[in-house]
Amino acid sequence: MSDPIVFISHHRIKPGGAEELKALMAEMWSVMEKEKPRTLMNLAYLNEDGNEDTFMHALADIEAMQLHWQGGDERAQQAYEYVEPIGFEIYGSAGEQIVEGMRGEASAAGATLTLAPEFVTGFLRLAPG
Repeated sequence: MSDPIVFISHHRIKPGGAEELKALMAEMWSVMEKEKPRTLMNLAYLNEDGNEDTFMHALADIEAMQLHWQGGDERAQQAYEYVEPIGFEIYGSAGEQIVEGMRGEASAAGATLTLAPEFVTGFLRLAPG
């Protein structure tokens, strides 16, 4: 069994873009919920000032990450109408192709990239026990 992967991205919201971003994410993630059943978690949060967001994704394994990534460039381009990347974090071994792609995206945006490829232990409870 492959180890889980968590991907987190942080963005600065462009002035006036918060409401449009919320609508886009609701629509986009509704489709992803149906089309990407191996994505275990897809969450979005705004900071207190409403000028930064955090997107959090949990995936069962590298194959789920690869499936989640399909269409990612198109989704990012839509979101980048309203946000600018600040930083990315990948926890777990996401594979060289995804890591190199994220290195390029972070570099192009002037954003940080944090990698923690070694899974130690833990669990993700999908429903209260």
